Amino acid sequence: MKRVLVTGGSRGIGAAIVRAFCEAGDRVVFFYRTNHAAATRLAAETGATPISCDVSDPDAVRVAYAEARVALGGAPLVLVNNAGISDISLSRDVDDTAWRRMIDTNLSAAFYLAREAQGAMIAAEQGRIINIGSMWGKTGASMEVSYSAAKAGLRGLTMALAKELGPSGITVNCVEPGVIQTDMNAALDEATLAALCDATPLCRIGTPEEVASVVLFLASNSASFITGQCLGVDGGYAI
Repeated sequence: MKRVLVTGGSRGIGAAIVRAFCEAGDRVVFFYRTNHAAATRLAAETGATPISCDVSDPDAVRVAYAEARVALGGAPLVLVNNAGISDISLSRDVDDTAWRRMIDTNLSAAFYLAREAQGAMIAAEQGRIINIGSMWGKTGASMEVSYSAAKAGLRGLTMALAKELGPSGITVNCVEPGVIQTDMNAALDEATLAALCDATPLCRIGTPEEVASVVLFLASNSASFITGQCLGVDGGYAI
């Protein structure tokens, strides 16, 4: 049984990841920011422990991580950095506050959590850090400059941490979803979704469960010799 911490776990891809680990018999804590109702429902469904945390705030991360250790009965040896926000805007319309919020939530938060979690992983000489990026971090997306930049930063964070933490038996990988059936994409109109499907070699939208299955694999012993990788779960879109 693994001790697992998932950020952004109350809905979408994060909730699917929480369910996958719980179904595998692991002990799970998940962070959420404000959606208390969704977090409560998921906790009741899965038995996972919800903790409210603004992951863009390093002080809040320190407090919540300490709570997670208590709830798990020990330090998490699997960390899934999934929390993220999106923004569709022309780059000239992205103000300083919006830019900082995007970088702090989608990139800095992953660093804060990895910084907190790695001490116990190093002591145990084992651990898994799995960052949830995006295909837009690889290809870039028009009118999503701040989002693309933050997700591209996760690629660099993943590879650098993999080199630094590898000698301690810790693997660090990044899963890069394509267009997935989540609330984040629910606002897209039918024409946009159809165009995205047409641009995807598999000609369809992905599911949160398909992303979660890859995360579960990377956390398993079967993936013990995989590190520093950015793995697309995008139906071939970013080829």
